[in-house]
Amino acid sequence: MKQKTRTLKIALSGLVIASYVVVMYFTQSFAFGQYQIRLATALYSMSYLYPFLVVPLALSNFLSNTIMGGLGIIDMIGGFLVGLLTAGSIYLIRKFNWSEWLVGLPILLFPGLIVPIWLSVLLHINYLVLMPSVLIGQIIPAILGILIVKYLKNVLPKVGSPIKK
Repeated sequence: MKQKTRTLKIALSGLVIASYVVVMYFTQSFAFGQYQIRLATALYSMSYLYPFLVVPLALSNFLSNTIMGGLGIIDMIGGFLVGLLTAGSIYLIRKFNWSEWLVGLPILLFPGLIVPIWLSVLLHINYLVLMPSVLIGQIIPAILGILIVKYLKNVLPKVGSPIKK
């Protein structure tokens, strides 16, 4: 049974990484724009139900920034670290039994406040000018993240998750 659970975790991790990269590919026209509406970041919400996805979700961001981002190693590593922070925070929301409605906050705030730090340097745009547009772009993914948790909480098994219904 332990091997089966481990295999399911690996398979789900692979599916989530692939889904993230595919969503980024098909939405890159506006995911890398002025408002950076990155629908794929809504998938970070899955770490609420599946804590083992924290690292794969961060890796997904790293891969998409590598394949499509074009801003170099700083953006790749920064995206990975913001991914860890965002997905990890979402897991902690569940661990501390806080409302799933809070899932949207890390999706909104961490990318919205941290990503502009290095983007402002790379793009030569003032942080205070760039940050509001990145924050605005994260509103839709934050709402989608909440909806994903609400939906998945009721329809999917909790593979390897400590969460009880």
